[in-house]
Amino acid sequence: MIDVNKFESMQIGLASPNKIRSWSYGEVKKPETINYRTLKPEKDGLFDERIFGPTKDYACACGKYKGVRYRGIVCDRCGVEVTSSKVRRERMGHIELAAPVSHIWYFKGIPSRMGLVLDISPRSLEEVIYFAAYIVIDAGDTDLENKQLLTEVEYRDYKAKYGDRFEAKMGAEAIKELLERVDIDKEVATLKEELKSATGQKRTRAIRRLDILDAFKTSGNKPEWMIMDCIPVIPPDLRPMVQLDGGRFATSDLNDLYRRVINRNNRLKRLLDLNAPRIIVQNEKRMLQEAVDALIDNGRRGRPVVGPGNRPLKSLSHMLKGKQGRFRQNLLGKRVDYSGRSVIDVSPKLKFYQCGVPRPMALELFKPFVINELVKRGLASNIKNATRKIDREDDDVWDVLEDVIKERPVLLNRAPTLHRLGIQAFEPVLVPGKSIRLHPLACEAYNADFDGDQMAIHVPLSDEAVAESRLLMLAAHHILAPRDGKPVVTPSQDIVLGNYWLTQSERGREGEGMIFDSPEEAAIAYANGDIHYHTRIGLAADSMPEKPWPKGHEHDIFVTTYGKLVFNQILPKDFFYINDPTQENLTHPIDERYFLQPGEDIHEKLDNMKLGDAFKKGFLSDIIAQIYKIYKVQRTSDLLDDIKELGFTVCTYSGLTIGVEDIPTITDKDDIVAEARKKVDVVSKQYRRGLITDEERHDRVISIWNSCKDTVQAEIADIHAPRNPITVMADSGARGNISNFTQLAGMRGLMAAPNGGMMEIPVTSNFREGLSVLEMFMSTHGARKGMTDTALKTANSGYLTRRLVDVAQDVIIREEDCGTDRGITVKAITEGDEMIEPLFDRLVGRYTLKSVVNPQTGEVICPADVMMDEDMAHKIVDAGVTEVTIRSVFTCNTPHGVCKKCYGMNLATGEDVEVGEAVGTVAAQSIGEPGTQLTMRNFHNGGVAGGADITQGLPRVQELFEARNPKGRATISEVSGEVTSIEEDPAEHSRQITVQGQTDTRTYDVPYTASVAVSEGDHVERGDRLTIGSVDPKELIRVCDSLTTEKYILNEIQKAYRMQGVEVADKHAEVITRQMLQKVRILDPGETDLLPGELMDIGDFKERNKEVIISGGIPATAQSVILGITKAALETNSFLSAASFQETTRILTDASIRGKEDPLLGLKENVIIGKIIPAGTGMAVYREMEPKVDVPEENLKDAKKDSVYSIADIEKKLAAESNDSKD
Repeated sequence: MIDVNKFESMQIGLASPNKIRSWSYGEVKKPETINYRTLKPEKDGLFDERIFGPTKDYACACGKYKGVRYRGIVCDRCGVEVTSSKVRRERMGHIELAAPVSHIWYFKGIPSRMGLVLDISPRSLEEVIYFAAYIVIDAGDTDLENKQLLTEVEYRDYKAKYGDRFEAKMGAEAIKELLERVDIDKEVATLKEELKSATGQKRTRAIRRLDILDAFKTSGNKPEWMIMDCIPVIPPDLRPMVQLDGGRFATSDLNDLYRRVINRNNRLKRLLDLNAPRIIVQNEKRMLQEAVDALIDNGRRGRPVVGPGNRPLKSLSHMLKGKQGRFRQNLLGKRVDYSGRSVIDVSPKLKFYQCGVPRPMALELFKPFVINELVKRGLASNIKNATRKIDREDDDVWDVLEDVIKERPVLLNRAPTLHRLGIQAFEPVLVPGKSIRLHPLACEAYNADFDGDQMAIHVPLSDEAVAESRLLMLAAHHILAPRDGKPVVTPSQDIVLGNYWLTQSERGREGEGMIFDSPEEAAIAYANGDIHYHTRIGLAADSMPEKPWPKGHEHDIFVTTYGKLVFNQILPKDFFYINDPTQENLTHPIDERYFLQPGEDIHEKLDNMKLGDAFKKGFLSDIIAQIYKIYKVQRTSDLLDDIKELGFTVCTYSGLTIGVEDIPTITDKDDIVAEARKKVDVVSKQYRRGLITDEERHDRVISIWNSCKDTVQAEIADIHAPRNPITVMADSGARGNISNFTQLAGMRGLMAAPNGGMMEIPVTSNFREGLSVLEMFMSTHGARKGMTDTALKTANSGYLTRRLVDVAQDVIIREEDCGTDRGITVKAITEGDEMIEPLFDRLVGRYTLKSVVNPQTGEVICPADVMMDEDMAHKIVDAGVTEVTIRSVFTCNTPHGVCKKCYGMNLATGEDVEVGEAVGTVAAQSIGEPGTQLTMRNFHNGGVAGGADITQGLPRVQELFEARNPKGRATISEVSGEVTSIEEDPAEHSRQITVQGQTDTRTYDVPYTASVAVSEGDHVERGDRLTIGSVDPKELIRVCDSLTTEKYILNEIQKAYRMQGVEVADKHAEVITRQMLQKVRILDPGETDLLPGELMDIGDFKERNKEVIISGGIPATAQSVILGITKAALETNSFLSAASFQETTRILTDASIRGKEDPLLGLKENVIIGKIIPAGTGMAVYREMEPKVDVPEENLKDAKKDSVYSIADIEKKLAAESNDSKD
């Protein structure tokens, strides 16, 4: 076998008949498969052991030779080679055809490749190939023309008239002869001449023909190979036949299709031997052609061949296509050994880097390691005994298992895996029962809950896989989401509630005003029942000397609550004491107002002081982000475990319960509803009098009821008591929100109608009172719609993610710095007065291209070529800077990827991105993963006349990424200048907007209904909107340039996501958008060998031009084009990646004619051929590297024993082990 990691590229081409014969181990002559009595393969049949190899390992068919010692011998009795039976998965056979047949891909595909080579229409070709017409091959000296079609009658007449002076044939043999006669060089030269003068359709046809002929010329394929003289028979184990229980057989459809071909072929041979009449032979040849068509691509032409139950048979093409095809089912995703799945369950006792694995599951998963260890320790004499011990579940097996799993992490995966946090590594802990136990904080990343979700578990086997799982995939390292760099591990539910309750404060609790010398003293008072968590106490600041205190207050007494003191003890010792849930307190010492002045009475101070706020969910998340920023991964994951422990414990102490009596009631709801009903009556009267239209009446009724519900909601918000458990849950962020309470205690309000609008009759009851039958019935519409929408949204969002991954999977960080001098200028994205994305978010984690200067003082805030962190970005924004020029993926010069500086920070780690990071896939996941949170529907703007419906949510994202013509398209200006007039033309129902530029004046017709976005006298730039709506990116790239288009798409994507409250970093959208603009279309080939209209990579285009310029020729010219992500993914240089995405047969047809070579630069193509992916540690630069170890000894001593190993520890350990083994 060739080492798959050694080869650099892979080529595909047409197989010549001789090539097919050279692959073959023998000819299949009979349609028989196996003998139903003996169940042995029939001789010369489709399963013949002489051709394909033995069915039993190292045993010939007759039994004369058995055993490995005879390997390689061919039995003299039965002719079967003695070898391993797995050769039946790789040995091919062939069928010698009695007449040539055409390959349906090349004749029937669009465009028809045969048709283009011969310059014959596909319809004429079909008539010839299927024996409906003759084609003139050689006209001789007659008045016929070459390639002229003749009917049967015409042929007879001409035969009578001219005799043998001309030659005409039918069927694939005629086409083969014509193809053999094509002089490619001559045709190419003629076409190139033609192109100089041709226009219109003629030109298009000439370009397409030239393209195909050029492909044949350069690839070394011969056109006549599109017609086959012999057919390869794929190995029998790839089209198996298995016996079912009832003695019947199940067989692959391919066997049926092959049998049809062989039967017809044998019949044709017999007819030819018998010199049968021409008409019968032709009919048989046509049937053979149809049988071969069905084998290659059943259903492509005419009605498909069906099996039992009228099911179309699966042909060779179907084996490749679609989700169940070879590419997607077996090459891109495989089932793996050492894996299991089970229901998940929560285990609050686990550390963040652990997961619980059921004992029987662990025993099965780690079986080989346990067997090895049992034999090594002498507990079992051999493997067989060890296996027996495991099956009996002996006591010593469990001890060995405990030791085995200590060193080996496992991977947990929950489907759907929407982003990379859907697979993380944990250290297994054995647990009783049958469910996998998960850490409560790991749920967020997996989007898991415990209502019956299942998870899959995998065991990394090789040492490299174990090391990568531990260093790169350990759950404790994945605290930030790659999408926006915010913590993804945020406490929720009980943990939030516990910490919220812990940090509340109350007036007059027991022990209020007690002053303590140290936290320990306060803990004793709490244990004795002298104080409560909510008690406000005084504490000496110098009892925590490491903490930063305000200047001059280091030895004073400050006011806090005992609960807040407990919370602060889990934070790092030298971190600020947190007394207020504010951003200020996370970055500065506590406010001076909390300190007692010497001689001040604490009770008096407490009476005048307002109660401190408790820590809510959002603030806990902020604490985690801040700790991560300062102390990095290790300390943060310890803190998370502490927050979890504290939350669960205190939540239990709080004894929080909820009952129906906790739902408050409001007295004047009936009055509010009655008031609304009166207003509705007034509106109905206006409608009946004809003062308003039905649509206006509907919109007004809806708005009356909505404001009624808002009034009720406001009353409920006012009424809520701070100690009410429902309020506590909502306020802390643990569960629920105000609108849930409106439905519980106020009114449910308006419901969705089945047609997508709103019903006018509101549900005025709430859940506490109960709904009437009618109200209940009305509610069901909305609920059902919600469920169906969610299901549809998931499918749509998943498909979007798949397309995004496909278009961006080969974008990898390939170098340190591309050295570009270009960048983009970013400012805050706004829509009207609304802030969509602030400047701060656009700066964090990016490199500056130019130095950033304070606009007031002129001093340099941030020099050029520096990565801006949060502090620097705050400085820039606070100085009043409104725009900054940064390095961007858009302007990066790295071919087939991005460089470190144009990308900036890896948001998942908060550090510089590393060479080898697969940023394309991360970008696709970051944009696709929140897709399910976006709305599915297009919004109407409340029936306001003149406003176009604006597409939002998921449809808008798809519209942008597919570069479709947008709904509600805006007219844009093609010149920079002044709007001189806006005139109305009532006759045409339109307006005319005139823009006067420096050189020319343009007038635009816009419909009456469009809202004009400019007024007379305004100055507009090229590409600016003249009417309100969405700009068509294809128009924008034509009018402006690619960078303007890229920036427009980026801004629009951000609007679509942020309007829905989803934050996605700019760089992800940049990576995808850049992929859409990677191609140029050739306008004039100059002196290159390119064709006009051809699409090619910008990089390749520049390369070709460089060569021509060096040799003194005229370079080609081209224009930038924008492709939708689907088209861009199919236009990639890798045919393997494209074929595994969509339109498999078309891509393979094209690639084989061109003899395409796949450079194996992306991830998919390497996965398909089983090579290590060229990203991360699989990159060429890292493949041969030896691990370096330089860890100071003292670093290891401080490591917490029960904590996650740091990377340094593991490297140290590995080094020690490798030294031992060398000794």
